[in-house]
Amino acid sequence: MTNTTTISTLAGDSDFHAYRALPAGTPKAAIVVIQEIFGVNAGIRRKCDTLAEAGYLAIAPDLFWRLERGIELDPDIEPQLQQAFGYMNAFDQDKGIADIEATIRAARAELGEGGKVGVVGYCLGGRLAFMTAARTDVDASVGYYGVGIDGLLGEKHAIAHPVLLHVPVEDHFVDKAAQAAMHAGLDDHPKVTIYDYAGEDHGFATEFGERRSDASAKLADERTAKFFIQNLG
Repeated sequence: MTNTTTISTLAGDSDFHAYRALPAGTPKAAIVVIQEIFGVNAGIRRKCDTLAEAGYLAIAPDLFWRLERGIELDPDIEPQLQQAFGYMNAFDQDKGIADIEATIRAARAELGEGGKVGVVGYCLGGRLAFMTAARTDVDASVGYYGVGIDGLLGEKHAIAHPVLLHVPVEDHFVDKAAQAAMHAGLDDHPKVTIYDYAGEDHGFATEFGERRSDASAKLADERTAKFFIQNLG
């Protein structure tokens, strides 16, 4: 079952919508799905639906709501891609983390005592997943092709729960120097695991469209599934 739910901000002064997918039975845990710069579009909803099929409560908050509610863009359409970059540049990431934390709290409240919550994010969401790991008490975090994580390494000391990062080696938004810095800064971190994907570019695990590289996407998703089973149940 899927629906749209409303989540209150941490300050309680407003609210925002989120796509919500429920498993057939009692959820074994919850996973917050963090959008790319294209909003909660069909691909992000499919990610939620797949997680629900695996037994999780999946929630994708509309993080761009302060700019415009209900944004859905297609990266394969050039004007929409450029529009997405505009939203990304205007987006307040700190407020986005606060909205993710509000979503984590809402998910925990729905699960009940002892319920675990993870996050998985893509592109901008991959960066936000790393920030969420460092700034909240989320139980497990996965980031696909997060941009600018090399500039966030000063926060790594605050990571207390497991983190998994998927890094395409030919990511045209994350150069080799940035990837080397990520490995140098995180390879010895006891909570962080990094997988590299040779020959792959940004967006390789998208559900739809020209960016998808099927074999690597399936491998990354299998690793993510195992990671969540190990850390959420």
